[in-house]
Amino acid sequence: MDKNAQIKLIVWTKRGLGVTAFFIWIFILYTIMQTSAPFMEQAPYCMAGTMLTFGVLTAVFKGLERWEAHITKGKDHE
Repeated sequence: MDKNAQIKLIVWTKRGLGVTAFFIWIFILYTIMQTSAPFMEQAPYCMAGTMLTFGVLTAVFKGLERWEAHITKGKDHE
């Protein structure tokens, strides 16, 4: 696979993961809000779901950005 195709793949993977993470986050919040508990009891679960979802997304983004930097650095040295 050539470098331009790899960079395109990385960009579209980031976009897809961002959209997927958003919908997973909405699903988690919706599921938590369906319980009959008051908001004060739901808030920690909402915060934990948010932190977990976007923490994983951030880690994956950092890995993809590292891969992209490695590809770009290799392109400069050719």
